[in-house]
Amino acid sequence: MTSRQDLGQTEPRVRTAAVIGLGYVGLPLVLHLLRKDFRIVGYDLDARKISLLKAGKSYITEIEDVEIMEALSTGRLVLTDRYQEMEEAEAFIVCVPTPLSDRGTPDLSYLTQAVSEISRLVPNGKLIVLESSTYPGTTREVVAPILERIGLTVGQDVYLAYSPERIDPGNKDYPCHMIPKVVSGMTPTCLRQVEELYRGVFTKIHSVSSVESAEMAKIMENAYRLINISFVNELAIICDELNLDIWEVIEAAKTKPFGFSGFYPGPGIGGHCIPVDPIYLEWKLQQYGMGSGFIQLSQSVNHKMPQYIAGQVQKILDTKSLQHARILVYGIAYKKDIADSRESSALQLLQVLHSMGADAVYHDPYIPNVKVNGGIWNSVEITFELLAEMDAVILATDHSCIPLSLLLEHAKLVYDTRNATAGYDGIAKARVVRLGGGGIS
Repeated sequence: MTSRQDLGQTEPRVRTAAVIGLGYVGLPLVLHLLRKDFRIVGYDLDARKISLLKAGKSYITEIEDVEIMEALSTGRLVLTDRYQEMEEAEAFIVCVPTPLSDRGTPDLSYLTQAVSEISRLVPNGKLIVLESSTYPGTTREVVAPILERIGLTVGQDVYLAYSPERIDPGNKDYPCHMIPKVVSGMTPTCLRQVEELYRGVFTKIHSVSSVESAEMAKIMENAYRLINISFVNELAIICDELNLDIWEVIEAAKTKPFGFSGFYPGPGIGGHCIPVDPIYLEWKLQQYGMGSGFIQLSQSVNHKMPQYIAGQVQKILDTKSLQHARILVYGIAYKKDIADSRESSALQLLQVLHSMGADAVYHDPYIPNVKVNGGIWNSVEITFELLAEMDAVILATDHSCIPLSLLLEHAKLVYDTRNATAGYDGIAKARVVRLGGGGIS
Protein backbone atom coordinates (compact mmCIF):
# COMPACT_ATOMS: atom_id res chain seq x y z
CA MET A 1 0.00 0.00 0.00
CA THR A 2 1.41 3.38 -1.00
CA SER A 3 1.75 5.88 1.84
CA ARG A 4 1.52 9.67 1.70
CA GLN A 5 5.23 9.78 2.51
CA ASP A 6 5.99 7.50 -0.47
CA LEU A 7 4.35 10.08 -2.74
CA GLY A 8 6.39 12.85 -1.22
CA GLN A 9 3.39 14.28 0.64
CA THR A 10 3.36 15.39 4.26
CA GLU A 11 0.57 16.01 6.73
CA PRO A 12 -0.44 19.67 6.91
CA ARG A 13 1.36 21.53 9.70
CA VAL A 14 -0.76 22.14 12.79
CA ARG A 15 -0.40 25.74 13.89
CA THR A 16 -0.37 26.62 17.57
CA ALA A 17 -2.02 29.80 18.83
CA ALA A 18 -2.52 31.18 22.31
CA VAL A 19 -5.73 33.02 23.10
CA ILE A 20 -5.44 35.30 26.13
CA GLY A 21 -8.79 36.08 27.74
CA LEU A 22 -11.56 33.48 27.55
CA GLY A 23 -14.64 35.67 27.77
CA TYR A 24 -17.34 36.53 25.23
CA VAL A 25 -14.66 37.18 22.58
CA GLY A 26 -11.90 34.73 23.39
CA LEU A 27 -13.86 31.56 24.06
CA PRO A 28 -15.85 31.54 20.78
CA LEU A 29 -12.58 32.24 18.95
CA VAL A 30 -10.91 29.28 20.68
CA LEU A 31 -13.70 26.94 19.62
CA HIS A 32 -13.60 28.16 16.04
CA LEU A 33 -9.81 27.89 15.75
CA LEU A 34 -10.02 24.31 17.01
CA ARG A 35 -12.51 23.54 14.23
CA LYS A 36 -9.90 24.89 11.82
CA ASP A 37 -7.38 22.34 13.14
CA PHE A 38 -5.31 24.72 15.25
CA ARG A 39 -3.64 23.64 18.45
CA ILE A 40 -4.77 26.14 21.10
CA VAL A 41 -3.51 27.30 24.48
CA GLY A 42 -6.37 29.12 26.17
CA TYR A 43 -5.40 31.43 29.02
CA ASP A 44 -7.48 33.30 31.58
CA LEU A 45 -6.36 34.81 34.88
CA ASP A 46 -9.66 33.64 36.41
CA ALA A 47 -8.81 30.17 37.73
CA ARG A 48 -12.53 29.46 38.20
CA LYS A 49 -13.12 29.76 34.46
CA ILE A 50 -10.24 27.41 33.73
CA SER A 51 -11.61 24.84 36.20
CA LEU A 52 -15.09 25.01 34.66
CA LEU A 53 -13.76 24.58 31.14
CA LYS A 54 -11.56 21.63 32.14
CA ALA A 55 -14.69 20.04 33.61
CA GLY A 56 -16.51 20.54 30.30
CA LYS A 57 -18.71 23.36 31.62
CA SER A 58 -19.51 26.60 29.80
CA TYR A 59 -20.05 29.90 31.62
CA ILE A 60 -21.36 31.67 28.51
CA THR A 61 -25.07 31.21 27.80
CA GLU A 62 -24.84 30.78 24.04
CA ILE A 63 -22.07 28.16 24.25
CA GLU A 64 -23.32 24.71 25.22
CA ASP A 65 -21.43 22.37 27.53
CA VAL A 66 -21.26 19.83 24.70
CA GLU A 67 -19.20 22.30 22.66
CA ILE A 68 -16.64 22.49 25.46
CA MET A 69 -16.56 18.68 25.72
CA GLU A 70 -16.02 18.40 21.97
CA ALA A 71 -13.17 20.93 22.18
CA LEU A 72 -11.49 18.95 24.96
CA SER A 73 -11.88 15.71 23.02
CA THR A 74 -9.74 17.03 20.16
CA GLY A 75 -6.63 16.72 22.30
CA ARG A 76 -5.49 20.05 20.84
CA LEU A 77 -6.71 22.32 23.63
CA VAL A 78 -4.64 23.32 26.66
CA LEU A 79 -6.36 25.45 29.31
CA THR A 80 -4.24 27.35 31.79
CA ASP A 81 -3.86 30.35 34.08
CA ARG A 82 -0.06 30.28 33.63
CA TYR A 83 1.67 32.17 30.81
CA GLN A 84 4.59 29.75 30.88
CA GLU A 85 2.47 27.11 29.13
CA MET A 86 2.28 29.29 25.98
CA GLU A 87 5.93 28.99 24.97
CA GLU A 88 5.17 26.81 21.94
CA ALA A 89 2.61 29.24 20.52
CA GLU A 90 3.42 30.92 17.20
CA ALA A 91 0.69 33.54 17.55
CA PHE A 92 -0.71 35.28 20.63
CA ILE A 93 -4.26 36.63 20.29
CA VAL A 94 -5.12 39.09 23.06
CA CYS A 95 -8.83 39.34 23.95
CA VAL A 96 -8.66 40.85 27.43
CA PRO A 97 -11.10 43.42 28.87
CA THR A 98 -10.49 47.12 28.32
CA PRO A 99 -12.94 48.70 30.82
CA LEU A 100 -13.21 52.19 32.21
CA SER A 101 -11.50 53.13 35.46
CA ASP A 102 -13.37 54.54 38.44
CA ARG A 103 -12.56 57.99 37.03
CA GLY A 104 -14.17 57.15 33.68
CA THR A 105 -10.84 56.95 31.84
CA PRO A 106 -9.38 54.04 29.80
CA ASP A 107 -8.12 51.17 31.94
CA LEU A 108 -5.51 49.29 29.89
CA SER A 109 -4.05 47.39 32.84
CA TYR A 110 -5.28 43.98 31.62
CA LEU A 111 -3.85 44.68 28.18
CA THR A 112 -0.45 45.95 29.32
CA GLN A 113 -0.09 43.08 31.80
CA ALA A 114 -0.87 40.52 29.10
CA VAL A 115 1.61 42.03 26.64
CA SER A 116 4.30 42.30 29.32
CA GLU A 117 3.91 38.59 30.09
CA ILE A 118 3.82 37.63 26.41
CA SER A 119 6.91 39.71 25.63
CA ARG A 120 9.05 37.16 27.46
CA LEU A 121 7.81 34.42 25.11
CA VAL A 122 7.77 36.10 21.70
CA PRO A 123 11.27 36.17 20.14
CA ASN A 124 11.97 34.27 16.90
CA GLY A 125 9.36 35.86 14.67
CA LYS A 126 6.16 35.27 16.62
CA LEU A 127 2.95 37.24 16.09
CA ILE A 128 0.90 39.24 18.60
CA VAL A 129 -2.63 40.20 17.58
CA LEU A 130 -4.61 42.62 19.73
CA GLU A 131 -8.39 42.20 19.50
CA SER A 132 -9.46 44.20 22.57
CA SER A 133 -11.39 47.40 21.81
CA THR A 134 -9.36 50.51 22.47
CA TYR A 135 -8.62 54.07 21.31
CA PRO A 136 -6.64 54.91 18.16
CA GLY A 137 -2.94 54.86 18.97
CA THR A 138 -2.95 52.12 21.62
CA THR A 139 -1.08 49.52 19.56
CA ARG A 140 1.64 51.92 18.46
CA GLU A 141 1.93 54.11 21.56
CA VAL A 142 1.29 51.64 24.39
CA VAL A 143 1.89 48.08 23.21
CA ALA A 144 4.85 48.46 20.85
CA PRO A 145 7.01 50.27 23.48
CA ILE A 146 6.54 47.33 25.88
CA LEU A 147 8.15 45.06 23.29
CA GLU A 148 10.82 47.57 22.32
CA ARG A 149 11.91 48.08 25.94
CA ILE A 150 13.21 44.51 26.05
CA GLY A 151 15.10 44.91 22.80
CA LEU A 152 12.60 43.51 20.29
CA THR A 153 12.22 45.20 16.91
CA VAL A 154 8.62 45.17 15.71
CA GLY A 155 8.46 43.85 12.15
CA GLN A 156 11.67 41.85 12.53
CA ASP A 157 11.93 40.08 15.89
CA VAL A 158 8.20 40.14 16.59
CA TYR A 159 5.13 40.92 14.49
CA LEU A 160 2.44 43.16 15.95
CA ALA A 161 -1.09 43.50 14.57
CA TYR A 162 -4.49 44.87 15.52
CA SER A 163 -7.74 43.15 14.51
CA PRO A 164 -10.81 44.38 16.40
CA GLU A 165 -13.26 41.85 17.80
CA ARG A 166 -16.78 42.10 16.42
CA ILE A 167 -18.63 39.57 18.56
CA ASP A 168 -22.34 40.22 19.07
CA PRO A 169 -23.35 38.11 22.11
CA GLY A 170 -26.61 36.26 21.59
CA ASN A 171 -26.64 36.82 17.80
CA LYS A 172 -26.86 33.32 16.32
CA ASP A 173 -27.15 34.65 12.77
CA TYR A 174 -23.57 35.91 12.81
CA PRO A 175 -21.09 33.59 14.57
CA CYS A 176 -17.60 35.06 14.87
CA HIS A 177 -16.18 33.45 11.72
CA MET A 178 -19.01 34.78 9.52
CA ILE A 179 -18.26 38.41 10.41
CA PRO A 180 -15.71 40.03 8.05
CA LYS A 181 -12.39 40.38 9.86
CA VAL A 182 -10.66 43.77 9.80
CA VAL A 183 -6.89 43.35 10.06
CA SER A 184 -3.94 45.73 10.30
CA GLY A 185 -0.23 45.57 11.06
CA MET A 186 2.43 47.85 12.48
CA THR A 187 4.52 47.18 9.35
CA PRO A 188 3.74 45.61 5.95
CA THR A 189 5.36 42.39 7.18
CA CYS A 190 3.21 42.42 10.31
CA LEU A 191 0.11 42.84 8.12
CA ARG A 192 1.09 39.87 5.96
CA GLN A 193 1.55 37.75 9.09
CA VAL A 194 -1.92 38.49 10.48
CA GLU A 195 -3.48 38.01 7.02
CA GLU A 196 -1.85 34.59 6.83
CA LEU A 197 -3.07 33.69 10.32
CA TYR A 198 -6.70 34.59 9.67
CA ARG A 199 -6.98 33.63 5.99
CA GLY A 200 -9.12 30.51 5.92
CA VAL A 201 -10.23 31.09 9.51
CA PHE A 202 -12.69 33.89 8.72
CA THR A 203 -15.02 34.09 5.75
CA LYS A 204 -13.63 37.45 4.66
CA ILE A 205 -10.53 39.48 5.51
CA HIS A 206 -10.51 43.27 5.12
CA SER A 207 -7.05 44.83 5.43
CA VAL A 208 -6.51 48.50 6.32
CA SER A 209 -3.41 50.65 6.01
CA SER A 210 -2.63 51.25 9.68
CA VAL A 211 -3.34 49.96 13.17
CA GLU A 212 -4.89 53.34 13.97
CA SER A 213 -7.42 52.91 11.15
CA ALA A 214 -8.47 49.50 12.51
CA GLU A 215 -8.71 50.84 16.05
CA MET A 216 -10.82 53.77 14.84
CA ALA A 217 -13.08 51.48 12.79
CA LYS A 218 -14.07 49.59 15.93
CA ILE A 219 -14.74 52.83 17.82
CA MET A 220 -16.78 54.13 14.88
CA GLU A 221 -18.97 51.00 14.78
CA ASN A 222 -19.96 51.37 18.41
CA ALA A 223 -20.22 55.17 18.41
CA TYR A 224 -22.62 54.81 15.46
CA ARG A 225 -24.84 52.53 17.53
CA LEU A 226 -24.57 54.74 20.61
CA ILE A 227 -25.62 57.85 18.71
CA ASN A 228 -28.52 56.20 16.88
CA ILE A 229 -29.87 54.45 19.99
CA SER A 230 -29.66 57.76 21.85
CA PHE A 231 -31.45 59.57 19.05
CA VAL A 232 -34.34 57.11 19.03
CA ASN A 233 -34.54 57.21 22.85
CA GLU A 234 -34.91 60.96 22.65
CA LEU A 235 -37.58 60.52 19.98
CA ALA A 236 -39.41 58.10 22.30
CA ILE A 237 -39.59 60.83 24.96
CA ILE A 238 -40.78 63.29 22.32
CA CYS A 239 -43.43 60.86 21.10
CA ASP A 240 -44.72 60.48 24.65
CA GLU A 241 -45.21 64.24 24.75
CA LEU A 242 -46.78 64.42 21.28
CA ASN A 243 -49.05 61.45 21.95
CA LEU A 244 -47.49 59.46 19.10
CA ASP A 245 -46.34 55.83 19.04
CA ILE A 246 -42.58 55.63 18.38
CA TRP A 247 -42.84 51.94 17.50
CA GLU A 248 -45.37 52.66 14.75
CA VAL A 249 -43.24 55.56 13.51
CA ILE A 250 -40.13 53.39 13.26
CA GLU A 251 -41.94 50.66 11.32
CA ALA A 252 -43.26 53.26 8.90
CA ALA A 253 -39.80 54.78 8.39
CA LYS A 254 -38.29 51.31 7.82
CA THR A 255 -40.38 50.85 4.69
CA LYS A 256 -37.97 53.19 2.91
CA PRO A 257 -35.58 50.81 1.09
CA PHE A 258 -32.57 53.13 1.32
CA GLY A 259 -31.05 55.74 3.61
CA PHE A 260 -32.61 54.46 6.84
CA SER A 261 -31.68 51.80 9.41
CA GLY A 262 -34.06 50.92 12.19
CA PHE A 263 -32.97 51.47 15.79
CA TYR A 264 -35.24 50.97 18.79
CA PRO A 265 -35.70 52.70 22.15
CA GLY A 266 -35.12 51.08 25.50
CA PRO A 267 -34.01 51.80 29.06
CA GLY A 268 -30.53 52.87 27.91
CA ILE A 269 -27.33 51.29 26.64
CA GLY A 270 -25.25 48.46 28.08
CA GLY A 271 -22.57 45.89 27.43
CA HIS A 272 -18.82 45.96 27.11
CA CYS A 273 -18.64 48.07 23.93
CA ILE A 274 -21.30 50.71 23.30
CA PRO A 275 -21.09 52.47 26.71
CA VAL A 276 -17.28 52.19 26.83
CA ASP A 277 -15.63 52.49 23.40
CA PRO A 278 -16.87 56.00 22.57
CA ILE A 279 -15.52 57.19 25.95
CA TYR A 280 -12.11 55.83 24.92
CA LEU A 281 -12.27 58.05 21.85
CA GLU A 282 -13.40 61.04 23.93
CA TRP A 283 -10.40 60.57 26.22
CA LYS A 284 -8.05 60.46 23.25
CA LEU A 285 -9.62 63.55 21.68
CA GLN A 286 -9.06 65.53 24.88
CA GLN A 287 -5.33 65.13 24.32
CA TYR A 288 -5.79 67.12 21.11
CA GLY A 289 -8.00 69.75 22.74
CA MET A 290 -11.03 68.29 20.99
CA GLY A 291 -14.24 66.49 21.82
CA SER A 292 -17.21 64.90 20.11
CA GLY A 293 -20.47 66.76 20.62
CA PHE A 294 -22.43 63.80 19.29
CA ILE A 295 -20.88 61.35 21.77
CA GLN A 296 -21.29 63.72 24.71
CA LEU A 297 -24.94 64.42 23.90
CA SER A 298 -25.66 60.73 23.31
CA GLN A 299 -24.20 59.78 26.68
CA SER A 300 -26.34 62.46 28.33
CA VAL A 301 -29.55 61.20 26.70
CA ASN A 302 -28.92 57.59 27.63
CA HIS A 303 -27.90 58.35 31.19
CA LYS A 304 -31.26 59.98 31.85
CA MET A 305 -33.39 57.12 30.49
CA PRO A 306 -33.60 55.15 33.79
CA GLN A 307 -34.66 58.35 35.60
CA TYR A 308 -37.21 59.08 32.88
CA ILE A 309 -38.70 55.58 33.08
CA ALA A 310 -38.96 55.73 36.87
CA GLY A 311 -40.63 59.13 36.56
CA GLN A 312 -43.13 57.78 34.02
CA VAL A 313 -44.04 54.90 36.33
CA GLN A 314 -44.53 57.38 39.16
CA LYS A 315 -46.90 59.43 36.97
CA ILE A 316 -48.88 56.34 35.99
CA LEU A 317 -49.22 55.30 39.63
CA ASP A 318 -50.38 58.87 40.31
CA THR A 319 -48.27 59.28 43.42
CA LYS A 320 -46.11 62.15 44.63
CA SER A 321 -43.25 59.74 45.16
CA LEU A 322 -42.39 56.07 44.77
CA GLN A 323 -41.87 55.75 48.52
CA HIS A 324 -42.87 52.19 49.46
CA ALA A 325 -44.12 51.40 45.92
CA ARG A 326 -43.41 47.76 45.11
CA ILE A 327 -41.86 47.36 41.65
CA LEU A 328 -40.57 44.31 39.79
CA VAL A 329 -37.96 44.88 37.10
CA TYR A 330 -37.96 42.07 34.56
CA GLY A 331 -34.53 41.57 33.03
CA ILE A 332 -31.12 42.80 34.18
CA ALA A 333 -29.05 41.65 31.18
CA TYR A 334 -28.16 44.49 28.83
CA LYS A 335 -29.71 42.62 25.89
CA LYS A 336 -32.02 39.66 25.38
CA ASP A 337 -31.09 36.02 25.93
CA ILE A 338 -27.62 36.53 27.43
CA ALA A 339 -26.24 36.37 30.97
CA ASP A 340 -24.30 39.63 30.82
CA SER A 341 -25.21 42.63 32.97
CA ARG A 342 -22.09 44.72 32.32
CA GLU A 343 -22.97 48.43 32.17
CA SER A 344 -26.64 47.43 31.98
CA SER A 345 -29.09 50.32 32.15
CA ALA A 346 -31.43 48.01 34.09
CA LEU A 347 -28.93 48.09 36.96
CA GLN A 348 -29.08 51.88 36.89
CA LEU A 349 -32.88 51.64 36.85
CA LEU A 350 -32.81 49.54 40.02
CA GLN A 351 -30.55 52.12 41.66
CA VAL A 352 -32.86 54.97 40.65
CA LEU A 353 -35.95 53.18 41.93
CA HIS A 354 -34.19 52.42 45.20
CA SER A 355 -33.06 56.04 45.58
CA MET A 356 -36.69 57.17 45.07
CA GLY A 357 -37.79 55.00 47.97
CA ALA A 358 -39.33 52.14 45.98
CA ASP A 359 -39.23 48.57 47.21
CA ALA A 360 -37.72 47.25 43.97
CA VAL A 361 -36.85 43.65 43.11
CA TYR A 362 -35.80 42.00 39.88
CA HIS A 363 -36.11 38.75 37.96
CA ASP A 364 -33.74 37.53 35.26
CA PRO A 365 -33.65 33.87 34.18
CA TYR A 366 -29.98 34.19 33.19
CA ILE A 367 -28.58 36.25 36.08
CA PRO A 368 -29.24 34.85 39.57
CA ASN A 369 -27.66 37.76 41.44
CA VAL A 370 -26.17 41.20 40.84
CA LYS A 371 -24.33 43.83 42.82
CA VAL A 372 -26.34 47.02 43.30
CA ASN A 373 -25.50 49.91 45.66
CA GLY A 374 -22.75 47.84 47.25
CA GLY A 375 -25.05 44.94 48.10
CA ILE A 376 -25.98 41.67 46.44
CA TRP A 377 -29.49 41.42 45.02
CA ASN A 378 -30.95 38.03 44.15
CA SER A 379 -33.36 37.33 41.34
CA VAL A 380 -36.85 36.64 42.71
CA GLU A 381 -39.19 33.96 41.46
CA ILE A 382 -42.19 35.24 39.54
CA THR A 383 -45.36 33.86 41.12
CA PHE A 384 -49.03 34.81 41.22
CA GLU A 385 -48.50 35.95 44.80
CA LEU A 386 -45.52 38.15 43.93
CA LEU A 387 -47.36 39.84 41.05
CA ALA A 388 -50.36 40.50 43.30
CA GLU A 389 -48.05 42.39 45.67
CA MET A 390 -46.39 44.50 42.95
CA ASP A 391 -47.65 47.97 42.07
CA ALA A 392 -45.85 47.81 38.73
CA VAL A 393 -43.72 45.55 36.52
CA ILE A 394 -41.10 47.21 34.31
CA LEU A 395 -39.98 45.16 31.30
CA ALA A 396 -36.33 46.17 30.93
CA THR A 397 -35.03 43.20 28.90
CA ASP A 398 -37.08 41.32 26.33
CA HIS A 399 -35.78 37.79 26.88
CA SER A 400 -37.40 35.24 24.56
CA CYS A 401 -38.63 33.31 27.58
CA ILE A 402 -40.42 36.27 29.15
CA PRO A 403 -43.70 34.97 30.70
CA LEU A 404 -45.87 37.62 29.07
CA SER A 405 -49.17 35.84 29.57
CA LEU A 406 -48.49 35.46 33.29
CA LEU A 407 -47.44 39.10 33.67
CA LEU A 408 -50.32 40.52 31.64
CA GLU A 409 -52.86 38.33 33.42
CA HIS A 410 -51.78 39.02 37.01
CA ALA A 411 -49.84 42.30 37.17
CA LYS A 412 -51.61 45.58 37.87
CA LEU A 413 -49.36 47.65 35.61
CA VAL A 414 -46.79 46.65 32.99
CA TYR A 415 -44.45 49.40 31.77
CA ASP A 416 -42.85 48.03 28.61
CA THR A 417 -39.53 49.59 27.52
CA ARG A 418 -38.96 47.10 24.67
CA ASN A 419 -42.33 46.78 22.91
CA ALA A 420 -42.44 43.16 24.06
CA THR A 421 -46.21 43.44 24.62
CA ALA A 422 -46.99 44.40 21.01
CA GLY A 423 -50.08 42.54 19.84
CA TYR A 424 -51.47 42.03 23.35
CA ASP A 425 -53.67 45.13 23.33
CA GLY A 426 -57.22 44.26 24.34
CA ILE A 427 -56.10 40.92 25.75
CA ALA A 428 -54.11 41.99 28.80
CA LYS A 429 -55.86 42.44 32.11
CA ALA A 430 -52.96 44.55 33.34
CA ARG A 431 -52.69 48.17 32.33
CA VAL A 432 -49.95 48.28 29.69
CA VAL A 433 -47.95 51.42 28.91
CA ARG A 434 -45.09 51.42 26.44
CA LEU A 435 -42.05 53.68 26.41
CA GLY A 436 -42.64 56.11 23.57
CA GLY A 437 -46.09 54.68 23.08
CA GLY A 438 -48.05 57.91 23.13
CA GLY A 439 -47.86 59.29 26.63
CA ILE A 440 -49.88 58.59 29.74
CA SER A 441 -53.65 58.89 29.54
